[in-house]
Amino acid sequence: MAEGGAAGGEGLLYLTDDQLRKGIEAMFFAYRAFTSDPDRILAVHDYGRAHHRALHFIHRSPGTTVTNLLAILGVTKQSLNRVLRTLVEDGLVEARIGHADRRERHLHLTAGGLALERQLSDAQRARMRAAYRAAGPEAVAGFRLVLEAMMDADTRRHYLRLRDGT
Repeated sequence: MAEGGAAGGEGLLYLTDDQLRKGIEAMFFAYRAFTSDPDRILAVHDYGRAHHRALHFIHRSPGTTVTNLLAILGVTKQSLNRVLRTLVEDGLVEARIGHADRRERHLHLTAGGLALERQLSDAQRARMRAAYRAAGPEAVAGFRLVLEAMMDADTRRHYLRLRDGT
């Protein structure tokens, strides 16, 4: 993390409680807007945001294991099993038995899963692209730094691993 990052930034930034509140509120409203388009698409299928997150990360890492997906999503096994059961039954996700360890289940999107994931991510990419264009490259880089600084260490580790493709 750069000098003056999350750990040392408290003394460098003189933000009032009002400025912090405004930032928090902006995050709430931005998140609502960011999820609104996918929510409408998901509602047609009687799915929720947990289904979207599962589709996103399975697409991002084809063949990921259920154990890895649990760690990335930070949800309970019971919760993830409910979501995966629905996606498998609906023909959007395929769970393949592991070659090295037959107890493992490797997750892959089917053609239908790929199509739904693309529809969901296209909507979010369009919103992000427009916002990034409006804000400019320096703001985009700063925004990413702020988001990364807000992550706890375990979450950041998963994020960086995915971001760097490792």
